[in-house]
Amino acid sequence: MDHLNEPMKQLIRNFSAGAVATVNADGSPSVSPKATFVIVDDNCIAYGNIRSPGTSRNLRERPAVEVSFVDVLARVAVRVSGSAEIVTKDSVPGQQLIAHFEAAWGPYLDVMREFVCITISSAELITSPAYDVGLKRDELVKTNFEKLVKLID
Repeated sequence: MDHLNEPMKQLIRNFSAGAVATVNADGSPSVSPKATFVIVDDNCIAYGNIRSPGTSRNLRERPAVEVSFVDVLARVAVRVSGSAEIVTKDSVPGQQLIAHFEAAWGPYLDVMREFVCITISSAELITSPAYDVGLKRDELVKTNFEKLVKLID
């Protein structure tokens, strides 16, 4: 699929921290979590860059990017691939993005140095093999929620 559908959007809204994969100058992979994602439209997601000098450097030199969002309770993920563009906040595209970020990340807007817009070339909903063996979403959510609660105790 080359765009986000509603189940993908819902997962990203609920679990907005994405693991952003870029490529270093030596060809090695680099993964960095970003927690300020917004959905711009069916073909674009963006995050506010607060403190990501390595990721930004990689994207300026090699804009290919992949992002994974994971619902740890239901064991479902969304993988988005595309091309990233770094947008300054004072540019016309940056000004157009501010409304998206104000709604979700208003308190952080002042510390966002720039925005990173990802034009989606492919998007995929990925389910755990647990579904293949007959487990149901409700069972997985209950079991994984109980595991998380135990971590708090």
